[in-house]
Amino acid sequence: MNKLYFAGLLLLLCTTYLPLPAVAQNKYKHPPLTDQHAHRNVRALYANLQEIAGQGILFGHQDALAYGVMWKEEEGRSDVKDVCGAYPAVFGWDVSKLGKSRYNIDTVYFEKMRHWILEAYKMGAVNTISWHMDNPVSGGTAWDTVSAVAAILPGGPKHEMYVAQLGLFASFVKSLRAGFPRKPVPIIFRPFHEQSGPWFWWGKGNCSAEEYKALWRFTVEYLRDTIGLNNLLYAYSPDIVESAEHYLEFYPGDEYVDILGLDDYRDVELLSGQEALTRRLELVTRLAAEKGKVAALTETGYEGIPDSSWWTDVLLRRIKASPEAQKIAYLLVWRNANPKHHYAPYPGHGSAPNFVAFKSDPALLFQDNMPKMYRFPKKK
Repeated sequence: MNKLYFAGLLLLLCTTYLPLPAVAQNKYKHPPLTDQHAHRNVRALYANLQEIAGQGILFGHQDALAYGVMWKEEEGRSDVKDVCGAYPAVFGWDVSKLGKSRYNIDTVYFEKMRHWILEAYKMGAVNTISWHMDNPVSGGTAWDTVSAVAAILPGGPKHEMYVAQLGLFASFVKSLRAGFPRKPVPIIFRPFHEQSGPWFWWGKGNCSAEEYKALWRFTVEYLRDTIGLNNLLYAYSPDIVESAEHYLEFYPGDEYVDILGLDDYRDVELLSGQEALTRRLELVTRLAAEKGKVAALTETGYEGIPDSSWWTDVLLRRIKASPEAQKIAYLLVWRNANPKHHYAPYPGHGSAPNFVAFKSDPALLFQDNMPKMYRFPKKK
């Protein structure tokens, strides 16, 4: 009887304290990222982006700390903060002209950009970088549509030039370190965006889908494997699309993408297109769910914001029109260059009061009410 008792007790103890399956034990610490060696804070950021989808949307603004309407390089200033009392939760930057000039295409000095990226990270916000890369064949801007993608692929006449550009980018990203001990700052990297349109040299009609995919894959593999850059999340962001097939036309594969984005300006400007924004966001969030990715509205906005209630009556309304559309993790509006070219309000702007109402909606997350993005969310 004693032997049976102790055998039963041993069996009970073993089954009670068996380790949980790895997925249950470590739901967030090892998300399916493009970079399986991503730093811990990068994995935490991605886990939080997954966690907030459907619960809240991080609001972002391009170049928010660098300048605004009628001001430039005033420490701690932001048009968004001036209007609503809080910084954006996401800060967008662009590294065009890196290595060719001290400042980028929008006259943001790279040394100061580095400082502002670190400031955004220290306040708990998210940084995302795009790259309006000059045409490597013609030497023109990103909008010079001379065919160039094939030339920078391995074996192409401009391949070494492209590799050198990636090296400059990697050096800049590696310099983004903060904390004690110093850690690499996570960056959402969004190269070769809006490829579904024809306006960039990497866009539709200027290269084949297969060339684009090869360029994306080489870029990821070179930065991740050859250089060892382990603080990037990769965002794929076509312009407006009509179907899943259209969205995936240039898609390089699940193993090369972390975030499924959408750039959509047209649908938020045209009254006839506003319902289309909801539909397109539903398409992206469904694809993201199927693939285990994060969805985002990676660029949007209404230039000049001539509609004083646009923030709540158009942008927020169309996102909240569908539970599926609302599953984007963040949205980002473009930059505030001057009184004619701006996408966020500034003090005295006609839409400023409505932006305050927009900010107060529970669906929106700004820097003052966002989760701690660089700590793993608590297990449920």
